[in-house]
Amino acid sequence: MYEFNAEKTMKECVDWIRCFFKDNGPSSPAVVGISGGKDSTVTAAICVEALGQDRVIGVLMPNGEQKDISDSLTVVNHLGIRHYVINIAGAVSSIQQEISAANLPLTEQAKINLPPRIRMSTLYAVSQCHNGRVANTCNLSEDWVGYSTRYGDSVGDFSPLSHLTVTEVKQIGRLLGVPSHLIDKVPSDGLCGRTDEDNLGFTYAALDKYIREGIIDDPDTKALIDKNHEQNLFKLKLMPSFESGIPTAIG
Repeated sequence: MYEFNAEKTMKECVDWIRCFFKDNGPSSPAVVGISGGKDSTVTAAICVEALGQDRVIGVLMPNGEQKDISDSLTVVNHLGIRHYVINIAGAVSSIQQEISAANLPLTEQAKINLPPRIRMSTLYAVSQCHNGRVANTCNLSEDWVGYSTRYGDSVGDFSPLSHLTVTEVKQIGRLLGVPSHLIDKVPSDGLCGRTDEDNLGFTYAALDKYIREGIIDDPDTKALIDKNHEQNLFKLKLMPSFESGIPTAIG
């Protein structure tokens, strides 16, 4: 039976982050978008463990009024990291208006995915102002079924949690002393008013057990997970590029 060693994995991840920054920005800070959920919180916490408080920057990006903004502020205050609050509502509204002015009706999915893509642009703008490195905050469970926005929350310069399930991320968060109400907070993308599990049609607990042990009770849930995984594999791959076969003179 599979057993997760949270302490060992946490220490290995801390070492991995230190090695990444040694090779890709010895004095650069980690820049983390702080949503107030467990993934961004644990990402920021493990970056603090690896780099220290002075080299982690939190960016809070409400889209207008964010009901749980207090959770995001709790995170940065608990970790003692500097932070910026940048409201993206104006940018989202402006782009929506310009698209409408071009006589293109926005689909519901396009409306949902626009804010996370603007948030990622904002993160990179902040990062460049500090010569920073943007942290990807996705976990394995989300990535497995494609529950992320391409060129939104699915990207970054380094990814501490992308090979850890939701269950494992929570365990590491507890080791790092993250407040329990943030770890156990019902996961939601904050975009469509529904929880992650409502959108997915299954629980993370069932998904995690299937990923790690290959065990799942409901055949319909198995079929849905497998379908989502297969349809969204392209999100985890490098962008396809045409191989011309023409030789280069260098390299």
